[in-house]
Amino acid sequence: MTVLIVEDSASIRRLLRRTIQDVASAVWECTDGDEALEAYMTYHPDVVLMDIRMSRMNGLKATKAIKQFHPAARVVMVSNFDDEGLRAAASEAGACGYALKQDLADLSRTICELTNRDKL
Repeated sequence: MTVLIVEDSASIRRLLRRTIQDVASAVWECTDGDEALEAYMTYHPDVVLMDIRMSRMNGLKATKAIKQFHPAARVVMVSNFDDEGLRAAASEAGACGYALKQDLADLSRTICELTNRDKL
């Protein structure tokens, strides 16, 4: 499966990449929502792991824009904040999942389930 990581922190991008390395055949990275739109249109990844709070364009706006371009896009919001308001906003934006950066143990399984593929 192919994955686009959208995260403004280089250390978190590395952590996400390591977390999904066993299930991802290709991974692309970008640092904000503006770059995410361009990368999505270029690569059409199976799953997008999207940070919520970023400069220029935040993850909620980027998710809405990606979903307008491709309604079947699978976006999982990845956040530091376990907040019901943010979870609701992510769902309204079109995200199909929400993961906490502090607890990424099930992230590989989650994205495999989204793409109907078995984990290695």
